[in-house]
Amino acid sequence: MSKQLIFGLFLLLSLGLFTYTLFRLASFFRLTRKGFKVDRIGERITTTLLVAFGQTKILRKPVIGLMHALVYWGFMVITIGSLEMMIDGLAETERIFGSWGILYDFITASGDIFAAIIILSCFAFLARRHLMKVKRFSGVEMTTKSNMDATAALTMILILMFSLIGMNTGYLVNHRDDIVGSYPISSLLTGLVSVESAHMIQETNWWIHIVLIFVFLNILPYSKHFHIIMSIPNVFLTDLKPMTQMNNMASVTKEVKLMMDPNTAFAAPAEDAPPPERFGVKDIEDITWKNYTDSLTCTECGRCTSVCPANITGKLLSPRKIMIDTRKRMNDRGPGLSKDPNFDDGKSLVGDYITAEELWACTTCNACVQECPVNIDQVSLIMDMRRNLVMEESNAPKELVQMFTNIENNGSPWQFSPDDRMKWAEGLSLRT
Repeated sequence: MSKQLIFGLFLLLSLGLFTYTLFRLASFFRLTRKGFKVDRIGERITTTLLVAFGQTKILRKPVIGLMHALVYWGFMVITIGSLEMMIDGLAETERIFGSWGILYDFITASGDIFAAIIILSCFAFLARRHLMKVKRFSGVEMTTKSNMDATAALTMILILMFSLIGMNTGYLVNHRDDIVGSYPISSLLTGLVSVESAHMIQETNWWIHIVLIFVFLNILPYSKHFHIIMSIPNVFLTDLKPMTQMNNMASVTKEVKLMMDPNTAFAAPAEDAPPPERFGVKDIEDITWKNYTDSLTCTECGRCTSVCPANITGKLLSPRKIMIDTRKRMNDRGPGLSKDPNFDDGKSLVGDYITAEELWACTTCNACVQECPVNIDQVSLIMDMRRNLVMEESNAPKELVQMFTNIENNGSPWQFSPDDRMKWAEGLSLRT
């Protein structure tokens, strides 16, 4: 069986599995509610260029941020080489982009250098995770599976980069008289490879690299490293309203307008009228498509939790956990709900996954939103969960309950009669 046929079959299998995963995710998105309108395209493109491609928020931490950014930029360059390998595998060619001339020299040289940078960075990331015990890598939401996921991904990236350099080194020795491209790092290693073994080393590393790419591609959607794919679209879909502006609830706005309309204020609802929507978020069918996109994009880096004033002062709230639990709840209930709209496993996102104590600890300062390197909005989801607690379950801290009572009775948050509001000014003389 030829290399071309084997590669073609493996490519079809990999793309078939990835397509299945995409349809599975699409079925989950269909369970969510509508979100904001995607407009202001120019502003979104600018934001994407700065935050996603420019890595501006990652670079707030100069040293480790630069390492992450270099890994990201390196993958973008190396992806071009991966595309070339796929074409070569299907067409039985070798270095098919070689006709690009000096541009190809730049791409291959950059890829070779970035491969070495990524190897060094991955070793540094592994050391930070397992030896330095960085605080933001810990937490109740960071299970053994989460840490194993990170270690496995870094290990696969290391193998990808070593195989790339191994493939380039074998190619240089095997094609000494007709080399296409430039390979500054791999050329330093050619003395370690004999002419007799060069072809085998090149082919072996080619297969390791391309097979691992497809394996990695199909593992990504089931791990936190799905952000490699999701970060760019999530940044593009950033809610561009002012960060501290809370969204009005469309269902409540509609009811208020009906109450204010004298023609409908006292009218009975139509017999065929649909049941009213749930207020706020109780379970995953209540979240918006953007909430779910945020949960899929979460890198579990912990930058949000590390700046959360509630978490810093020892409260249960962890913005990272809110995203992880949302994603986990969709994975747990989504398959059943996709098949049966009435599917109920007796659990809910608020209550069984996220507690009221966590939600009420949030100060809505938006530090987590500001810090997130991929523009996740944790606060809007927390606020919608709070709304459900208050409006559906009458579950609020006693201080808020007292305030609600005062607003209902006195028209203000304070426990004073409206007739007494100006007593504080009695005996004061005002000069004009």
